Amino acid sequence: MAETFEEMLEELRKIVRKLEDGDGSLEESIAMYERGALLVKQCEDLLTEAEIRVTELGRDR
Repeated sequence: MAETFEEMLEELRKIVRKLEDGDGSLEESIAMYERGALLVKQCEDLLTEAEIRVTELGRDR
C-alpha cells in the first residue's frame, strides 16, 4: 500500500523525535536513520512531481 506524503512526513517526524531522544541502541538508530533517509527521498520525489504537475497546469492556461 502506497503511503501518502502526509503519512511519510508524520513517520519521519516520529523517527526524528526518537533519534533525538537517543534511547535506542546503535543498531536501532542506524535502522531508523536509514528509514528516515528513504522517507526524505520519497517525499522529495513527490514534491518534485507535484511541482512539475503544477507548472504544466499553469502552461495550459
